[in-house]
This record gives sequence, structure tokens and C-alpha cells, in this order.
Amino acid sequence: MSTQSTHPPKPEAPHLPPAISSCQRRHTLPASEFRCLTPEDAVSAFEIEREAFISVLGVCPLYLDEIRHFLTLCPELSLGWFEEGCLVAFIIGSLWDKDRLMQESLTMHRPGGHIAHLHVLAVHCAFRQQGRGPILLWRYLHHLGSQPAVHRAALMCEDALVPFYERFGFHAMGPCAITVGSLSFTELHCSLQGHPFLRRNSGC
Repeated sequence: MSTQSTHPPKPEAPHLPPAISSCQRRHTLPASEFRCLTPEDAVSAFEIEREAFISVLGVCPLYLDEIRHFLTLCPELSLGWFEEGCLVAFIIGSLWDKDRLMQESLTMHRPGGHIAHLHVLAVHCAFRQQGRGPILLWRYLHHLGSQPAVHRAALMCEDALVPFYERFGFHAMGPCAITVGSLSFTELHCSLQGHPFLRRNSGC
């Protein structure tokens, strides 16, 4: 809920949550930055992911060792959003070489593949409900589109999230072959060739 006043209070300096404000601030750090992740970002990424997924699904898409694994093998298929040098949202992907996702695609990176498998998109709890997820995904698709070897993006999600991804050009392919415990998912694909988001000039 938002309210307006004819006499708005003086703006206060933004306060970062404890997990974010604990990062050392430097005047040389940009206020907002997008870059590929490195293995050194793995712990921060896992902390965000664990808080976002464990309470909802009871499992994480990637655990710490798996995050380190992918950020070592294919950091160019990741993208992080940093505020004052601290990670607040991220996407991690890897390459896959089959038409559809399989159980092995959860942990494998196939360098000869042309499909970017998006393993996880997560936003720090203090930065949710601000439209950061859509902005990050939009930038990530642009990032993938700049890599000639990547022709398509693929992911799996719960049915309730299908409309969100369809806004970005993803199309449901049917039930995903991957299951996690009792959880089942829908598989979605997005062609990066001629994608409208890749042609649109945005101020994001």
C-alpha cells in the first residue's frame, strides 16, 4: 500500500538491511551494478537463495557446492545485481545440449550445448516487490543474446509462475521430466533469435 501527503517528509538516506549493510562501503563502488558472478559470490548467492526457497518449497534449486560448480565452469551464464558492492539479486545458468531438460541437467554443464538452462532467479528479501526480478530477467536475456553459441533459454517452474515467464517470451513445453521430491514443474523455452526484448531499447 502506498500513501501520499501534500507535505511529504524530508527524504531520508536509504538504510540497507543488516545482511547488506555489513558489506564494507567504498566510495569507488557504483550504487547499482550488473555483472557476471564469480565463485567468490557463491556464499552470498546461496544465502539469498536459501531464504527465498526453503520456506516455500523446502528445497533449494542449487546448493552451495553446486553454485560454486557452475560459477567456476560457466560464470558467463550468470548475472548478478549489486547495490553498493553487495549482491541483491541473481540468475545462474548453464548450457544444455538436449531438446528438453532432464534430471542430469540439474547438475551438468554441457559446453557444446546451445540451450541456456536457467537454474535459479532469486532476489534478496529486502529488495522484493520492487520489480527487480523482471528487470534482472530482461537484462539476462539480453546478456544471453550477446553470446552466439546460445540459441535458446529453458527453465522449469511451478504452474503459478508460468504467466510471469510468458511475459518475457517463454512458452510452455508441457510437464518437465525433472521432479524434486514430490514437486513437479512446467518446462518453458524462449528462443533468443529475433527475441523482441533483444531489439527493444530500455532505460533499465
